[in-house]
Amino acid sequence: MGSLRHRFLFLPLLPIYTLTNFFLFSQVILSHKPYTTLEPRMAMVAYNIVIALLLNVLVFSFTVTGRPATFLQDFKVTWSDSHVRQIDGGRAIQLILDQNSGCGFASKNQYLFGRVSMKIKLIPGDSAGTVTAFYMNSNTDNVRDELDFEFLGNRSGQPYTVQTNVYAHGKGDREQRVNLWFDPAADFHTYSILWNHHHVVFYVDEVPIRAYKNNEARGIPYPKFQPMGIYSTLWEADDWATRGGLEKINWNKAPFVAYYKDFDIEGCRVPGPRACASNPANWWEGAAYQQLSPAEARRYKWVRMNHVIYDYCSDKSRYPVTPPECEAGI
Repeated sequence: MGSLRHRFLFLPLLPIYTLTNFFLFSQVILSHKPYTTLEPRMAMVAYNIVIALLLNVLVFSFTVTGRPATFLQDFKVTWSDSHVRQIDGGRAIQLILDQNSGCGFASKNQYLFGRVSMKIKLIPGDSAGTVTAFYMNSNTDNVRDELDFEFLGNRSGQPYTVQTNVYAHGKGDREQRVNLWFDPAADFHTYSILWNHHHVVFYVDEVPIRAYKNNEARGIPYPKFQPMGIYSTLWEADDWATRGGLEKINWNKAPFVAYYKDFDIEGCRVPGPRACASNPANWWEGAAYQQLSPAEARRYKWVRMNHVIYDYCSDKSRYPVTPPECEAGI
């Protein structure tokens, strides 16, 4: 957890007059004189530089946000406050599902491009029929954009399945399912979404499990116009979550509890400066993030070969004609 983590790239924004006065300001520092004893022009130079630095840090803080110190700094409970409990001074939370209610929370702001991640410890033991979700959503009715992690509960001893989905311009139904290669209920693991102008990548402990490329040039929708909030929910969905609804929830095992910590958001907050989302200097738009690195590509291939159990691209019963984004490469 910890304090806000910003990437201070304010130097290009400094006023020209401030840059030209840095030499004079260095003389102020080297002179070791108190501010009140400086000659008027030198004192004004020092004052201008300090004010310029503070203003630029303030502007950048409103543009690119980083890691909040506590849950309530950047999030709010949206559903069943009594089932969301803060622990460790608000640096971690519990989501609780019982026969009375599930629960959920959301970010206080929306973001356009960036990276979001959380450390989650999922429901242990018999969690069949439950769904723990971590996702981004534009919160628009008809033309929705959404990027989903959905963790599907299991019977004790069975693998935990994570389902991902991508909605772009109101069109979803792009489900893929991966059986996790570890027990996600034994400890915290990091789940991240990288979203830039080039692709969306879903990561589990920095291992890419899905990539959705921007293929707008081929007429394929890509989410890039609508800002999205960050959400998480825990609810009962035993009509479909585990083995297609064959395994029902066992309320004798309730309450079901999932844990969250290390809430990390780095992106362009909306409302905010319009230039932020289109700024190529944002770290997530850099060359290293425009495609998977060779090491990431190897890990991605390993996941696809060994742990994918469902891919809509190969479901001919649903899609007799292969969806165009599948042919273009995801």
